[in-house]
Amino acid sequence: MVLKSEDGVVPDDLSPEERQELESIRRRKQELLQDIQRLKDEIAEVTHEIENLGLTEERKSMQRNKQVAMGRKKFNMDPKKGIRFLIDSSLLKETRDDIAQFLYKGEGLNKTAIGDYLGERDNFNLEVLHAFVELHEFTDLNLVQALRQFLWSFRLPGEAQKIDRMMEAFAQRYCHCNPGVFQSTDTCYVLSFAVIMLNTSLHNPNVKDKPSVQRFTAMNRGINDGGDLPDDLLRNLYDSIKNEPFKIPEDDGNDLTHTFFNPDREGWLLKLGGRVKTWKRRWFILTDNCLYYFEYTTDKEPRGIIPLENLSIREVDDSKKPNCFELFIPDHKDQVIKACKTEADGRVVEGNHTFYRISAPTAEEKDEWISSIKAAISKDPFYEMLAARKKKVSSLKGL
Repeated sequence: MVLKSEDGVVPDDLSPEERQELESIRRRKQELLQDIQRLKDEIAEVTHEIENLGLTEERKSMQRNKQVAMGRKKFNMDPKKGIRFLIDSSLLKETRDDIAQFLYKGEGLNKTAIGDYLGERDNFNLEVLHAFVELHEFTDLNLVQALRQFLWSFRLPGEAQKIDRMMEAFAQRYCHCNPGVFQSTDTCYVLSFAVIMLNTSLHNPNVKDKPSVQRFTAMNRGINDGGDLPDDLLRNLYDSIKNEPFKIPEDDGNDLTHTFFNPDREGWLLKLGGRVKTWKRRWFILTDNCLYYFEYTTDKEPRGIIPLENLSIREVDDSKKPNCFELFIPDHKDQVIKACKTEADGRVVEGNHTFYRISAPTAEEKDEWISSIKAAISKDPFYEMLAARKKKVSSLKGL
């Protein structure tokens, strides 16, 4: 005979003790099965949490990368606002060393924006500038080699005072890395500018009178605290620049948006054509010592670019349009202005204007444009700063 219990069949030939033992084994089995199921459930829960943790970390990483990219874009449009955004987002520490390292790496950063930030006169910006320069290693490099490295890490701004601060910091760093090469940082500063101007003179096609090594040597007599630098040193610097000009760093990316962010002035004006003397309405933007004009305000790239360096501006009377002014090359009436424009088929060609005649909507706007353009017309600041530093060296020598 066979008896049944809740857990299954119980043979009838078992003694009471054996039946009790069997019941105990079966209860233990159920408990083990329950424990196993509980462990399975816990493992599944932990596995799910681990998977979610991985996804969360991935999402955090993606979000951080997006914020960093946004911070770089903000920096390229407005360096101070970009740095503030990165600090407020806990992506950058508000220390001179952290910010200097960020600028030195330069990943995705506009080289012009880096130069603008480093050239600011605020105390904190000056600290960042010196920390940035200290990241450069100039030991055992000649002056041209050091300048190549330094000037590749950013683009020199156009303002004379910014250039002065940056080149002063460079001279201090170079002399610290190479003690004994120059008598003072003033010597290094003056010679650095002389080398930069030599680069322009030798490799700018507009400069017809190319300086010889003898002239370069003669120009730098007495700059070493009243003494002369070795002729071999000056000759080696000259040959290095003559054989290989400085490379100007290209800004990362082709987006020109940052160039037209916060311009000096913008507005609609009429422009007289070069070959075909017709008036066309164009949207003008004045920024970075250049005058850009667009066909529409929504255009991303300009139809034309007029660099203002060495140009002059004057009011003129025109029989067909009121409120006119002209951009021209002083003392060179028939010389074509160095400028460029985009043709209808997309080709970029040189402009053919010997002057640019422009008409403003009102007399007041004409005066404002003339004033703004006069302030933006640039002259090479190197010569003035070099003369000032040489004067300083001479006055110290006389003490």
